[in-house]
Amino acid sequence: MPKVGMQPIRRQQLIDATLAAVNEVGMHDASIAQIARRAGVSNGIISHYFRDKNGLLEATMRYLLSHLGDSVKQRLATLNDDAPTARLRAIAQANFDEGQTNDPAMKTWLAFWASSMHHPQLYRLQQVNSRRLYSNLCVEFRRFLPHHEARLAAKGLAGLIDGLWLRSALSHQVFDRQEALLITHRYIESLAQSAAR
Repeated sequence: MPKVGMQPIRRQQLIDATLAAVNEVGMHDASIAQIARRAGVSNGIISHYFRDKNGLLEATMRYLLSHLGDSVKQRLATLNDDAPTARLRAIAQANFDEGQTNDPAMKTWLAFWASSMHHPQLYRLQQVNSRRLYSNLCVEFRRFLPHHEARLAAKGLAGLIDGLWLRSALSHQVFDRQEALLITHRYIESLAQSAAR
């Protein structure tokens, strides 16, 4: 019988091992046996907690998404400025946070996006994340743009965030957070200035 309190520890070990394996060899080549070995557990533990590799990828993505959500909430809660432009910048900063842009996270995100096209459970998770970003951006843009314009602006900024992130992930270079923030901030400010005119 497993020890009380071991489940969260085991789950986190396996999530950490998945991130490390995907970083090193990619999701396709990261076998259940390899991930289990990295975590110091038997293959059966993965089946017990996650069913299969897709279940493990889903749990790993839920972990990354939870950290992303926490980062957004924390940045918004600590803002001294309640202006929509400041809140939009904070959302962009959270999406470019170190926890989302380090090598293991970026490679896992890429594996997740590719897998989500073929696995309904992963697709649903991807859609939740995409809608959450769009919704958060829409709420803030609605504070200074008409409804239709706010929706377009939210789609534009979400595309910009994803695009900058994706180009960096595929470049095999360290993510340039300052440049990404400069580009997204300029987009936000240009829309705010346009609305003020």
